[in-house]
Amino acid sequence: MAKRDFYDVLGVDRGASADEIKKAYRKKAKEYHPDRNADDPQAEARFKEVSEAYDALKDPQRKAAYDRFGHAAFDGGMGGGGGPRPGGMGGGMGGGPDFASAFSDVFEDLFGDFVGGRGGGRQRASRGSDLRYNMRITLQDAYAGARKSIRVPSLSACAACNGTGAEGGAEPVTCPTCSGMGKVRAQQGFFTVERTCPTCNGSGQIVKNPCKVCAGAGRVEKERTLSVNIPAGVETGTRIRLSGEGEAGLRGGPSGDLYIFIEVAEHPIFHRDGVNLHCRVPVSMAKAALGGEIEVPTIDGGRSRVKVPAGSQSGRLMRLRGKGMPALRGAGQGDMMIEVAVETPVNLTAKQKELLEEFERLSADNNPESSGFFDRVKSFWDGMKG
Repeated sequence: MAKRDFYDVLGVDRGASADEIKKAYRKKAKEYHPDRNADDPQAEARFKEVSEAYDALKDPQRKAAYDRFGHAAFDGGMGGGGGPRPGGMGGGMGGGPDFASAFSDVFEDLFGDFVGGRGGGRQRASRGSDLRYNMRITLQDAYAGARKSIRVPSLSACAACNGTGAEGGAEPVTCPTCSGMGKVRAQQGFFTVERTCPTCNGSGQIVKNPCKVCAGAGRVEKERTLSVNIPAGVETGTRIRLSGEGEAGLRGGPSGDLYIFIEVAEHPIFHRDGVNLHCRVPVSMAKAALGGEIEVPTIDGGRSRVKVPAGSQSGRLMRLRGKGMPALRGAGQGDMMIEVAVETPVNLTAKQKELLEEFERLSADNNPESSGFFDRVKSFWDGMKG
């Protein structure tokens, strides 16, 4: 099968800079690295392909040779024999710098979570995965803060082997294939390719007598009960991080984190707008016309009396300072806005109808908004006739 164009493999154009090529390689290498694609049998082949492409394009002289001759620049015939030597290089391509070493530099830079420093060998443990928990709380909980208990299923360290994966808690032994490095090197023509050790799957260690409880994994599935502190002022989308409460690490590695995402439920009385609360209060037609006091609830469970000015219309807002939500980060508290909703009476008695009809006859000049509206309507109609 013919090799793909190295630029296509990395997803860059031929005029890409060295930084763009390296950035593209880092992205592809992370995507296809076998340690992160244990269930994908094709991942290793794709990883080798992008590594080979980067090794050819990262060096200006090798890149120039590839741009001129394509894949043939790195075939045996282009080497130290009588074949052409691209870019005026003093020796064949086989006599160039130690590209395997350069590749190892990038490999360690990319996968620091998996690979130890130079000469230090491979880390023997890996960090556990982070977990997400969606929590729905009431507006009152968001106002006052709360402490909630949650049950979280996750992978925890096996108690039988203390997370080592070995029977009786014995320490794993160094892998004889890779000598604890977690990777092996294979010579493929000109290239020296590093790949995950097939014996230890990259851990650098093997377990001779696997734990019967966890089958050598060092972790077991378990449900835990955690207590979570919900700070006052949280809103939908707030994220709370519980460090070390995620899945246990592999072979004694550090645990991941637990992220709790907050959703605040809708309230039947109050509507939240940032730190402010809105409350729509029905007011009788008579009280809106004459003015008076109404009693309204507050989010803390209390009551407040609000004066409704005479002649109030629907939609009028009145402010109760400091009766809103607390700020999550910083001092201060929002306000509560009272919206007047003038209510029209229904199911009138004969006497009520008689009184309202009399009131209607006597209040022709007491409805400025109606008068102004119908004056505009009359002008509109007159204009249409003209």
